Amino acid sequence: MQYTEAKQNFIQAWGTLGSSWGINKAMAQIHALLLISGEPLAAEEVMEELKMSRGNVNMNLRALLDWGIVEKVSRIGERKEFFVADKDVWELARQVSKERRRREIEPIIKVLEQVQGVEGTSKEVKEFKAMTKDLQDFSYKVDSVLEKFTKSDKNWFYKLLMKL
Repeated sequence: MQYTEAKQNFIQAWGTLGSSWGINKAMAQIHALLLISGEPLAAEEVMEELKMSRGNVNMNLRALLDWGIVEKVSRIGERKEFFVADKDVWELARQVSKERRRREIEPIIKVLEQVQGVEGTSKEVKEFKAMTKDLQDFSYKVDSVLEKFTKSDKNWFYKLLMKL
């Protein structure tokens, strides 16, 4: 397989994987390109390489910046903004976990805490409270694991994996 084909296959696969993270395909493809680029890229270079519109690239670069997995860098004498992805896979996994926790787990925990205050003694209310309490307990455990993971170092995590 030639480099160009391998690069395209990786970008496409990473784009598909991105939907599992809760991000769109274009955002993940841009991230993939930045991950494998040896130099920071300008938005125009991303547009050209991935055949995407300026608006799509700019919107998704902002989103990647918000996720904390891409950074802006400057070049002396250049007016353009350049972008680079952190190449440390461990840091990427931690940052994605941290963001997913903030965007997904914390909001559902808040809702589950609120609905526990439902009033009534009917069978439906009791079943509702029991189910949402189970979901709340499970969510707390998931949140705790994600918090430990995002604050951990590689050695702790690898030791944990080895025990499993």
